[in-house]
Amino acid sequence: MTVAITRRWQVGHGRHLDLGAGSVLMGILNVTPDSFSDGGAFAAPERALEQARRMIGEGAAIIDVGGESTRPGAEPVLPREEQARVLPVIEQLAAEGGALVSVDTYHAETARLAVAAGAHIVNDVHGLQREPDIARVAAETGAGLVIMHTGRGREKLADVIADEFLFLNRSLEIARDAGIPDDRIVLDPGFAFAKGGAENLDLMARFGELRALGFPLLVGTSRKRLARHLVGETDAARDIGTAATSVILRLKGASIFRVHNVAVNRDALAFADAVVERESAKA
Repeated sequence: MTVAITRRWQVGHGRHLDLGAGSVLMGILNVTPDSFSDGGAFAAPERALEQARRMIGEGAAIIDVGGESTRPGAEPVLPREEQARVLPVIEQLAAEGGALVSVDTYHAETARLAVAAGAHIVNDVHGLQREPDIARVAAETGAGLVIMHTGRGREKLADVIADEFLFLNRSLEIARDAGIPDDRIVLDPGFAFAKGGAENLDLMARFGELRALGFPLLVGTSRKRLARHLVGETDAARDIGTAATSVILRLKGASIFRVHNVAVNRDALAFADAVVERESAKA
């Protein structure tokens, strides 16, 4: 078993989150018409807010609000349209307090406006390498930052872990050059982002090696093909598959779990956390 990195994650608006001792759940809130799992279900702000409150009630410590689908082949969304989708929801969630609010965007201007509206975290699926100015926004606002690995739009190294280190170390250089302290950064290995079935399984099997990067790790396997091709296509089957990957990755050192079904993953991770606690007590 690989122990998760313990750190106080400093995020925006004077908030923080203690990572490592127990699993942290991040609820996915897609305010889009075309996301692969729940596109259109929460596009209306009132429906989005209902879903966010439901996930918070089930144990989500973070709500990750996204206004552009990141599924393969999705049409890009102009920042203005993305902002129209996410900002009203972020503003209301922030006003209600409680859970932290994350904005899932790679657009620097969307990130700036989202933090101004109350978001605590910027979650960039391009790891600061699509719009590097987003790093300046994170530095200036004091937002927490999730830096994700992706293989899209570039040539990857053959070894999945070597490619993770190559890409993420470059992203960390960008973050540090912008003046972002390490205690504001969490890394995401980007399961399924230009990774085939074998690569995803290799990444899962060797996940503990990523601990050498020195940062807490967030994982987003929820309802993706890596679970679907093993357990089936229904949401219920994919949620079971997701929970299985969550448990495996918790035992290999992950701290934060970005999921659609909070309750199922909460219950599965309770067992993983109990094992981690028992192992830690013996150390």
